[in-house]
Amino acid sequence: MEQYEPDRLSAAQLAAMRRSLTTGRGALTRRSLLRASGGGALTLGGLASLSACGIPPAKRAGDTAVASDDRSDQEKEINFSNWTEYMDTSEDEKTHPTLEEFAKRTGIKVKYTEDINDNVEFFGKVRPQLAAGQDTGRDLIVVTDWLAARIIRLGWAQKLDPSHLPHAYANLIPQFRNPDWDPGRSYSYPWTGIDTVIAYNVKATDGKKVDSVTQLLDDPTLKGRVGFLTEMRDSVGMTLLDQGKDPANFTTADYDAAIGRLQKGVDTKQIRRFTGNDYTSDLDKGDLAACLAWAGDIIQLQAGNPDIKYAIPAPGYITSSDNLLVPAHSRHKANAEKLIDFYYEPPIAAQLAAFISYVCPVEGVKEDLAKIDPELADNPLIIPDKAMAAKAHAFRSLTSEEETAYEEKFAKLIGA
Repeated sequence: MEQYEPDRLSAAQLAAMRRSLTTGRGALTRRSLLRASGGGALTLGGLASLSACGIPPAKRAGDTAVASDDRSDQEKEINFSNWTEYMDTSEDEKTHPTLEEFAKRTGIKVKYTEDINDNVEFFGKVRPQLAAGQDTGRDLIVVTDWLAARIIRLGWAQKLDPSHLPHAYANLIPQFRNPDWDPGRSYSYPWTGIDTVIAYNVKATDGKKVDSVTQLLDDPTLKGRVGFLTEMRDSVGMTLLDQGKDPANFTTADYDAAIGRLQKGVDTKQIRRFTGNDYTSDLDKGDLAACLAWAGDIIQLQAGNPDIKYAIPAPGYITSSDNLLVPAHSRHKANAEKLIDFYYEPPIAAQLAAFISYVCPVEGVKEDLAKIDPELADNPLIIPDKAMAAKAHAFRSLTSEEETAYEEKFAKLIGA
């Protein structure tokens, strides 16, 4: 009988996930400034249950996860699980116009459920069925990079059929085409991108532009009013770039040097604190003069405060994505692939981008978005221009041993 290494989570990994879902990107609900923060945080016991035992990967046939008994021809339906506030909604908030258009065009009914509040909680919800080789009741899910990588590695995602994805294959923008955890996008396609850049309150900086990590860490006029993020990949990744290192190809020595650079900022009290998405209120008020920030937040903050600016550092910025996957044993894989492809048609992608204000991964969408909102169409935080796209960098995948060691060092840095 084939043996598998258990896919355990270390104490350091659990602590990092806990930070993420309580204050970090996991707590960054979509359109977070437009709605009250909700539930979804796991207790320590709930988190610990994810590492209580080894997780045996699904058996593979060659390079393909266990296939489902696809019933798309007989059953014109899709069960789609997504994050809250991550789909276009009608003015009366009763319907989702793009999903209605898909159903009208294809005859496929979409059961759309907003039941993903954070990655960890959702993984705990579907893991038992996936580990047992059972249908989760979902044909399409949206999860962030690290969880997408885990699900694919365990053999719990179905390989997509390129013949069903002509728009997706042709229109996916280059910056998202080849993540190291899914080269060539064999198992996943991005729903949206998540960029980490520098934000600053020009009133708090007395008109000074802040456009580098070096400036965040060394400018004496910013001392005590600088924020970094509790998400390790964002804070360390941006620091690696500032030090001339590639976040997609770095050594432990490079990582330690970045940690040392940030530690100096802590020791000299240049850095006020490490934050999750709660930096938004401090930046808005000017208590933080400058910080690392997520692009989606900046767009929302700028709508109410013209003093909020952003900058793309010369060495580049960290980017990641939330990703569409078809779970193993889903009943309607071909239908799900049609829906993925539907959202890569520029007019449809424009409708979605106009509502959620995150990075659109679809090439050629600008003209259609301009018909809806010209300002959004000209915003490179939603539609990256060539100059911005060229500066995008992904943080490389880590081995379990690396992740444990790196998270321990980062936790010590931020006092977690």
